[in-house]
Amino acid sequence: MIDFPSVGDNFGGKTLTDYYLMKIGVSSYSLIRAIRSGELSWDGALEWTKENGGEHFEVVSLEPAFGRDEAFLDAIRTKAAALDLPLSSYTVGANFLKESEAEIAAEIERVKGEVDAGARLGVKFMRHDAGSRPVEQTGTAQFEADFPTLVRACREVADYAAQYGITTSVENHGYHVQASERVHRLVLAVDRPNFRTTLDVGNFLCADEDSLAAVKNNIGIASMVHFKDFYRRSPRSHVGEGWFPTRAGYKLRGAIVGNGDIDLPSVVRVIHESGFDGFISVEFEGKEPCLEGTRTGLDNLRRLFAEAAEA
Repeated sequence: MIDFPSVGDNFGGKTLTDYYLMKIGVSSYSLIRAIRSGELSWDGALEWTKENGGEHFEVVSLEPAFGRDEAFLDAIRTKAAALDLPLSSYTVGANFLKESEAEIAAEIERVKGEVDAGARLGVKFMRHDAGSRPVEQTGTAQFEADFPTLVRACREVADYAAQYGITTSVENHGYHVQASERVHRLVLAVDRPNFRTTLDVGNFLCADEDSLAAVKNNIGIASMVHFKDFYRRSPRSHVGEGWFPTRAGYKLRGAIVGNGDIDLPSVVRVIHESGFDGFISVEFEGKEPCLEGTRTGLDNLRRLFAEAAEA
């Protein structure tokens, strides 16, 4: 059995904290199956993260009323403070591509309300999506038509978040705004110092883009990094249930970070050499039990960064 390292473990006389200012932690998305089943409460998820060496906790809203429950948000903030576990980011969904201007305005206002929720949690980073469409509507012409709306909406939310000192970000997510060049264009066009990208090293595969090349393209505009891993198979492969298609029809299935087909040692080296020193979240969405998958992913990721630092 492999003995994977913990944050405080010794790597050639040093610990990870000797090498890096960044913090490696857990997205609540990784633990959501345990939370929904009752295996973990939200307090339990925070405790589990601390006990397993997570250095921060990212709060992901997967329920429509999540950010409107002020008592709930206060309880998460209080528990995290008691554990001395930083809350790194508040992550929400959004889609500014609506049928009418009134609907677009309503979605912008809704996301501003989520910014208020993030401020109540005490975070300084927040991720929201920008726009999604069915795969058949994600071509270049449609993206160009949608681009002004995406820029306007993201800029308005970022300007609102500035009052709290919050940096908002768009993730490479949802097929339409997923390739690194599209994300990079959006960040440059919004042109706000507090608007960046939450860079998910795995999600580029959904847009059929090599993760290593995409991370090189976007690490310089990243406010936060997500580590996700996938198994990838050809469109003609017979893989059974549990897989989903990329834009080009390749098949993906979530993997424990470090166990999939992404060249994570090379990706970690790029991030290491970039000097990124922010929050890094493990995102697990594999078929294994989520506590096992998240714990192993954390251990694997710490090992990979230690190896990059020693190289």
